Amino acid sequence: MALSVPATMRTTAARLSALYLLLFAICAVSLVFYMTSLSARMLTAQTQETINDEVLGLARAYQRGGLPVLVRVVEARSRQPGANLYLIADANGQILTGNVQSLEPGVIEAEGWTTEPFSYKRFGEGELDRLRSGTSDQTPSPSTGENAAQAEGEKGHNAIALVLRLPNQMIMLVGRDLGEPERFRAVIRRALTLALGMMGLGGILIWFFVGRAALKRIDGVSEASRRIMGGDLSGRLPVTGAGDEFDRLSENLNAMLARIATLNEGLKQVSDNIAHDLKTPLTRLRNRAEAILSGKHTTSDYRQALEGTIAESDQLIKTFNAILMISRLEAGYSSEHTARVDLAAAVRDVVELYEPVAEEAGVSLEAKVNGAFIVDGNRELIGQALSNIVDNAIKYSTDSTSKPAVRVTLARTHGEIRLSVTDNGQGIPDDADRARATERFVRLEKSRSQPGSGLGLSLAKAVMTFHYGRLDLLPGNPGLSVVMSFPTREDH
Repeated sequence: MALSVPATMRTTAARLSALYLLLFAICAVSLVFYMTSLSARMLTAQTQETINDEVLGLARAYQRGGLPVLVRVVEARSRQPGANLYLIADANGQILTGNVQSLEPGVIEAEGWTTEPFSYKRFGEGELDRLRSGTSDQTPSPSTGENAAQAEGEKGHNAIALVLRLPNQMIMLVGRDLGEPERFRAVIRRALTLALGMMGLGGILIWFFVGRAALKRIDGVSEASRRIMGGDLSGRLPVTGAGDEFDRLSENLNAMLARIATLNEGLKQVSDNIAHDLKTPLTRLRNRAEAILSGKHTTSDYRQALEGTIAESDQLIKTFNAILMISRLEAGYSSEHTARVDLAAAVRDVVELYEPVAEEAGVSLEAKVNGAFIVDGNRELIGQALSNIVDNAIKYSTDSTSKPAVRVTLARTHGEIRLSVTDNGQGIPDDADRARATERFVRLEKSRSQPGSGLGLSLAKAVMTFHYGRLDLLPGNPGLSVVMSFPTREDH
């Protein structure tokens, strides 16, 4: 049976952490070996350079005074603190002078640099070791034989040396102890190994705390997503306030969910409104057709009934078109293009269009526009929204106690361009009713004596949403003031 992998290790974060830790370990181990070998090579090269300088100095002493001078110089240098290795032996390898008591067999048999580090014992070290251990004070004679090698193997050092054969066949060895390079290399190895261990431990701790925190946040997002997929669109992804990538992602998804919830609510409202508010005209159409078919009528009666049916159908088509337009605008989609629009020109066109309607209704319609007011938008949509508002203002200002009047103004206020349509009719005194007036199919007029479908202000609000503006209904004292607030081109 195969071993099951823990759930934590199946996560992407754990896999990435394990991969990074492996790569880091490989790089760190390679760095340890590289640094130790590099330091060893550097110290070995420095040691060989020092030995070459010593050999040159001894060669000059030999040339100056022969063997006696060379021996005196070797004895003097071998007594100095921290001295190099010096040895002069006869042709048979018997040590004559220097600070070396014993060597590995075969070291001085080949001339030149020693191919490998060799072990040796300095002169006097055996006596010191015996004094420390409390053993006999007999001192073995200097030798390069087997007994000396065995003693050195028990207590010795490693070194490299340059072996030279003098003209009289005597042997001179100049070397340097490798204890310092080896200690330096060991220090570097220990330091890098400790650093590797600390960094590995730090990586594990960071993964344990930071990685687990990230996994918990992902689990929270997954849990919230399951609730949302279950149908709870009111649920939102958690936001901790840290401002990191998870928070930005959650905020964007929450904004998307809020938008989806708004669109779904709008769709539900449209369905409810169609079911309730369009039932009456459809019923009226059916009753009219049934009534004309139930008895004997003249050709003119049939014609009149058909014309009424066509008129009702046209009104229904306009209503459906308005609903579709509102839905598209609220969803942020429109096939219409935007460009620079002069609101002043649009106001003049709409006022000119409705002047005959206002005059026929006995309403004074005037526009107060000075200068140009440029915005980014769609002229047709703005004109349609303004036409709906002006049409409503003319219809509902006729019940004014004074002479009915509608005034259209344009002004710049607090970085906005405000297009206001104000009438002096009864208005909408209640704040809640003013808020409801922009909903689909809402008609506050109880008698329903005025024609309309209750979509004019809804369409105007959708147009303002499309233009990143807003639609406000304010008390006109008397009457009602409908304000279309557009952002300036710089703000937009």
